[in-house]
Amino acid sequence: MAMDVTEATFEAEVLERSREVPVVVDFWAEWCGPCRQLGPLIESAVARREPDVVLAKVDIDANPRLAQAYRVMSIPAVKAFRHGAVVDEFVGMVPPPVLESFLNRIVPSQADKLVAKGDEESLREAVRRDPGHVPARVRLGRLLMEDGRADEAAEVLGPVSHDPAAAGLLARLRLRDVEAPDVQAGLAALDRGDPETGLTHLLDAVAAADRGLKDDLRAVMIGVFRELGDQHPLTLRFRKRLARALY
Repeated sequence: MAMDVTEATFEAEVLERSREVPVVVDFWAEWCGPCRQLGPLIESAVARREPDVVLAKVDIDANPRLAQAYRVMSIPAVKAFRHGAVVDEFVGMVPPPVLESFLNRIVPSQADKLVAKGDEESLREAVRRDPGHVPARVRLGRLLMEDGRADEAAEVLGPVSHDPAAAGLLARLRLRDVEAPDVQAGLAALDRGDPETGLTHLLDAVAAADRGLKDDLRAVMIGVFRELGDQHPLTLRFRKRLARALY
């Protein structure tokens, strides 16, 4: 539950308490529409991380000196405190992924901690706790694929198919029965942890593929790029080559 903090209680409830646990402060006002939209989102996101983070709310109309002291020029304004100081902040209404990223920088969620363990039981518990947790579903989907449980993997990955890494794994499942040497060689290389060879074969397969097959090959390669990172040398090299092959 969020606690209402005033000028009289701010030092004890925010500054001193932040020396023991991170405190997120939502500066808001009753007349602020975006504040009312953000409020339930941040309360829900913080609740999933309890007791590792505390949420406090400051009504700037009732506590103008706090707003002035922390230079709140526009609301909603959200500031994270640790050890008595602001360590991160954002202003305005933000989409849920941005909010989650903000909170993850301060403290990992329970689902994040379970994902870090990496075993199937922990990953399934992470998905149960947070059904929309993309890393949990992607890691569980990959684990199930490696174990030969393709149907279970597809079921796990389906709800997050908008994510490039998940979409890439789903495409790999669809391609597993395609009788094309470069496709199978590419997938086999990815399975054994050789992305350079895998990408080379998949890129060669693009040239001879029809539209539907090209879409799946593209999804697999983009999924690999996501896993490697945008600045990885293989990503930089093969992304340009893929674009030329497709367009």
